[in-house]
Amino acid sequence: MKDLEDISDRSLLILEDDDALRAQLAKALEKRGFAVTSAASVAAAIDRLDPAPPAFAVVDLRLGDGSGLSFIDALARSRPDARPIVLTGYGNTPTAVAAVKHGAIDYLAKPVTADEIVAALLAPPEGQPAPPDNPIDPDRARLEHMQRIYRESGDNTTEAARRLNMHRRTFQRRMKKLRDSLQRPG
Repeated sequence: MKDLEDISDRSLLILEDDDALRAQLAKALEKRGFAVTSAASVAAAIDRLDPAPPAFAVVDLRLGDGSGLSFIDALARSRPDARPIVLTGYGNTPTAVAAVKHGAIDYLAKPVTADEIVAALLAPPEGQPAPPDNPIDPDRARLEHMQRIYRESGDNTTEAARRLNMHRRTFQRRMKKLRDSLQRPG
């Protein structure tokens, strides 16, 4: 993995429609040395390509005005050496393959840490970043996914349960069970 200090162009664009996540990522990546700009839509991100397209990009796959892959295509035309990665809460093999075909150098499923993003952005083209030292606990990943769907559903339990293809009461019980299991020591 390269060090960011060895890279002269540290420009990075974050394309994410979740305002809180976009702000959190921008702050974390700025602390790590990137020159961050951000956008909440594909159209806004494409507008930021002129006059100086970024060297790096962190791109959400699903956005309100389309797919982040559209931005990756535009970025590749503007700057073929750019290093975009796709970040998604809806990870699956077909979308990962599509992301790589469109020019993404990596595909990360949410939740993800800023250090994992940096490792993916700076990984040598011929290799993969090393696995994380402390992988996320599966129960924590499930809970974070369910909480994200709940927030996206306007804090509506019935809608969140529908999106997760489960009964409302089952959703409530699983959320409680996951929270309780993560709060217990050891």
